[in-house]
Amino acid sequence: MMTLLARNSAGLGELGERTLRKVRRRIMPLIVLLYFIAYLDRNNVGFAKLGMQGDIGLTEAAYGLGAGIFFLGYALLEIPSNGGMYKFGARKWIARILITWGIFATAMFLVNGETTFYIIRFLLGAAEAGFFPAVLFYLTLWFPAAQRVTVLGIFILAQPISNALGAPVSGMLLGLEGVAGLHGWQWLYILEGIPAILLGLLTPMLMTDRPAHAKWLAPDEREWLTTTMDKELADKQQSGNHNFLAGLKDPRTIAYSALYFGLVCGIYGLGLWLPTIVKALGKFNTTEVGFIVFIPYAIAAVFVYFWSKRSDRTGNRVWHASASMILAAIGLLGAGFLLPVNAVLAMVFLTLAAMGIYSAIAPFLAMPSAALTGAAAAAGLAMVNSLGNLGGFVAPYIVGLLKDTTGNRQTGLVFLAACLAITGVATYLYARNRPEGASTPAATVSASESH
Repeated sequence: MMTLLARNSAGLGELGERTLRKVRRRIMPLIVLLYFIAYLDRNNVGFAKLGMQGDIGLTEAAYGLGAGIFFLGYALLEIPSNGGMYKFGARKWIARILITWGIFATAMFLVNGETTFYIIRFLLGAAEAGFFPAVLFYLTLWFPAAQRVTVLGIFILAQPISNALGAPVSGMLLGLEGVAGLHGWQWLYILEGIPAILLGLLTPMLMTDRPAHAKWLAPDEREWLTTTMDKELADKQQSGNHNFLAGLKDPRTIAYSALYFGLVCGIYGLGLWLPTIVKALGKFNTTEVGFIVFIPYAIAAVFVYFWSKRSDRTGNRVWHASASMILAAIGLLGAGFLLPVNAVLAMVFLTLAAMGIYSAIAPFLAMPSAALTGAAAAAGLAMVNSLGNLGGFVAPYIVGLLKDTTGNRQTGLVFLAACLAITGVATYLYARNRPEGASTPAATVSASESH
């Protein structure tokens, strides 16, 4: 993977290629691991539902509301949290986020009814607020724009990989029913929540705030990266005000927030309900459900890397993001109509949906990342993620309501397909003629070389 990434650095010269290779090897494994744990703790409620729904008496709509209420807490504290990251530095702030979200992720084992389910899910969202945009902003400090979609693609790989690996693990943890007097779903929350706390304690020792502080780079490498990133920042700052508040008011921030809302509806509408959908396809135990859910996410992970690399190579971010969303819509629509007819074909279309949803994220988020810079980027990315992730509240709740109202799951999948189709078209129409939507990697590389 890293060898293939190095090809995207072609034209940077031997020093640039060597420097970015070191940066990738140092930064990306930790970033991917942290996001892997974040996504696991965010989505494991989909598996826990298979056990706890009967134990605490949740309706489908109540589950959808509780699963989605995470994003209300997330949205409320997203922008203040990212302001703290910009002030105190990624190293300390991400560690703080990890520890607090790990505490609440573990505390989910205390849920004993609808009220406690809603409260702890809300607090978990509030604790995790700021992590995702903090990482996006952090990557803009270390990687030139021409290499960023591929790097974002590797980061985003943590989502389907977390779901793929977490699915069988979560399914097996549900089998710990009765151990030490606890339900299997309680063990799931405990054993999947503790790693975030441990990583939070280690992160300050493993993470470096900025290239100028990177003692693990040779002096010439550190100077090259610092100079390259400073020049890229200066070039973008010539276009106007880039303070924190400017990022919140920027029309591009508002537009990308609205578009991200539609994409997130698909991400979490599928992710939080997929274990339930798979269980409904046949008489499977929880372990079998886990291994079946593994399949679409594993295939999606491979496609995400290929698609992100292709987006970097062509520079056409908007086309790659929009095409992926249309693919996801087709997959969800096909699955919706095939669920009562053929389980195997329904899984094929759910796999297409997962491929489309997750491959859209990196090229999409590279656009606001490229459009904004400095403190404005910290604020803008936080707002995009904050308002966009409200889709994570709306979609699971509506899917649950539709299931309770109609008695079938097809209507929920059709709703998610419509969200993604509309968003895919709107993204293309908005960004097709914008510089961040159809960038030319060669131009960015040349700018770096000319310094």
